[in-house]
Amino acid sequence: MSSARRPCLSLVVLAVVFLALNTSPVLRAQTYTDLHDFDCTVEGCQPTYPALLAQGRDGNLYGTADAGGASGMGTVFKITPTGSITTLYNFSGADGWNPDGGLVLGTDGNFYGTTTRGGANGDGTVFKITPAGVLTTLHSFTDADANPRGGVVLGKNGSFYGTTCSQFGPWTGFSITSAGKFKHLTNSIPPCSFSGLILGNDGNLYGASQAGGACCGTVFRMTAAGKVKIIYNFDITHGHTPYSPVVQANDGLLYGTTSGGGSGQGGVVFKMTTGGKITLLRQFAAGGTTDGSTPYAGLVAATDGNFYGATSGGENFGSVPDGDLFRITSSGDYSIQFVFDDTHGALAEATPMQHTNGKIYGVTERGGPHIGEQGVVYSLDNNLPTFVYLVTRWGSAGQTVEILGNGLTGTSSVTFGSGSASFNVVSDTYMTATVPDDGSAGLVTVTTPSATLTSNRSFFVTPVVSGIAPSSGPVGSQVTITGSGFVGTIAVKFGGVKATSFTVNSGTSITATVPAGAKTGKVSVTTAGGNASSKGSYTVTP
Repeated sequence: MSSARRPCLSLVVLAVVFLALNTSPVLRAQTYTDLHDFDCTVEGCQPTYPALLAQGRDGNLYGTADAGGASGMGTVFKITPTGSITTLYNFSGADGWNPDGGLVLGTDGNFYGTTTRGGANGDGTVFKITPAGVLTTLHSFTDADANPRGGVVLGKNGSFYGTTCSQFGPWTGFSITSAGKFKHLTNSIPPCSFSGLILGNDGNLYGASQAGGACCGTVFRMTAAGKVKIIYNFDITHGHTPYSPVVQANDGLLYGTTSGGGSGQGGVVFKMTTGGKITLLRQFAAGGTTDGSTPYAGLVAATDGNFYGATSGGENFGSVPDGDLFRITSSGDYSIQFVFDDTHGALAEATPMQHTNGKIYGVTERGGPHIGEQGVVYSLDNNLPTFVYLVTRWGSAGQTVEILGNGLTGTSSVTFGSGSASFNVVSDTYMTATVPDDGSAGLVTVTTPSATLTSNRSFFVTPVVSGIAPSSGPVGSQVTITGSGFVGTIAVKFGGVKATSFTVNSGTSITATVPAGAKTGKVSVTTAGGNASSKGSYTVTP
């Protein structure tokens, strides 16, 4: 990173950058804004990877700074979308130290995160913090489970999941409830992930490890029970040492970056099936003379169908010594959005996120006008579509789903796929909706006075089987299955044998024909949202 200081420029910088040697197109319609420059002493500073920002019910962003604050051990902060910042909490050691992972919003409206060090045993913590800044330490790690780095993610079952990355081992996976019930899941190597886990469309957890595997890091899958499977081993040619989380797009593929490897040894952008088939979308050159290099940051799958990320730098030569923000398509078309200039940010190692207002937000570890270059909070306005965000993405009929957005006051309808839901607008930026009986897997749509907003990810309605009638009969009999969440049923089985004929009458009723070869046992229904079985058995009679 360049250490040269530059005169202070306007906080709003149009990303019109002429790179004489750059072979990648630079877009000129977007606006980069240096929202806030960390001062270290009061607000904290130097947010490092992954430093995930979380949108709260109030529409503000919440995050962590790795260092600085009253004790120099890091902070939790709140910042408005326009840049007004508030320090919510100063870590002091006994309650944690170095909150690298950032935050995730829980279903209780509070935020959850980890500290890499500190706590009762000095080995890191999991904490909960309210939007007002009241912190509760949920768990202090010990030598057996030490040094969580990548934060936590909210799982399908409502628990939070993460990994530990002790340099002395073992690397572990864990789960923890909002009440602090901790469970050690696995000692498998991986799952140490500096970047944290994501929740996949299949309900499993996915992450990238910086080491382990056959060579140089992996992409892995972990079940909620802790069973780990490596789905890809990096091999230098296709990248190595991923410090970023993967993200799953609506096409079902995983997208991510590695900090090194590829043909130019400057890192790569890749996409991958959940079975491990990899495609390289971009290969950076070491030194990054024209388009940066060494992407520590992960990607955000944005509402325009593209992906946004950052390179951390191009060393002290070339036209992007401080790194850049970039856009890349699923086919690999690459364009620079903004070239960091040190004064307005540098060394962007944290993974950006998209606010429901459509803008991309993130933090940098360095840059800014303060002495020591303590990092900045930035936004990138590319006029991307606004949307609604679902705090949870699974639920059965009757369950409450929390929805974040903008301009929600006056909402006239909410639909889950094909089903119309009842709802309650709490504020202009937060509402709840009840999963309808006839809801189906797909995007959630919210109709407001000014726009029709869709969720950026699909919601999965979990089926429930509450009854079968009759409960016995021969092959060829007609059986009525009652319950909820049946729209889009994929399969019906009698004792594990698939019915060749069934009709979905509604979200609460299915008529199925007992198939040849059916066995006495449970009747099950499978949809995109999961599998449900009857409490009682169906008896196949002669």
